[in-house]
Amino acid sequence: MIDLISTFIAPLEKSGLRYLVTGSVATMAYGEPRLTNDIDLILEMNRTQLQKLSEAFPEENFYLPPREVMEAECVRSQRGHFTIISLHSMLKADVYLCGNDALHQWAMRRPVRVAVADVEVSFAPIEYVILRKIEFFQEGGSEKHLRDIANLLEHDSSITTNEFLQEQMQTRHFTAIWQKILSL
Repeated sequence: MIDLISTFIAPLEKSGLRYLVTGSVATMAYGEPRLTNDIDLILEMNRTQLQKLSEAFPEENFYLPPREVMEAECVRSQRGHFTIISLHSMLKADVYLCGNDALHQWAMRRPVRVAVADVEVSFAPIEYVILRKIEFFQEGGSEKHLRDIANLLEHDSSITTNEFLQEQMQTRHFTAIWQKILSL
């Protein structure tokens, strides 16, 4: 996890671009470590900020998609996405653009700042991580997402009574999956 933070988060912190760490790295931060070779990021960025991103991840050290591809992803209202790869370590960052996604926007207003290896890191709130992992489980069926959530609950059982999370389980029709997770 520390290599991912120093490779991708340190440059983002210097750039001033707003981001959140989510996915397996956030799961590790809130729960127990597990193996991963990539980092998932939510990035609040528009086309005019692409230069900042290019400066943060220079082409001699990183692969960034062609500018036209990133511009096209920036104008998508939802599910804008691209990948950044470190050419030295081959570590990867999957970047999901905030766009008009209400849950992304909710999370961006509530970063959880934690110091990791001398870098201040903005993590997505645990509620966001749980909700997205349930979505990913629904889309792909991978049980690892449910195990990740069960692991999070072992470390913070109070989250089960979180009002926002309970409301979202109802609204998003996740109640049956949530009950399955609670019984793990």
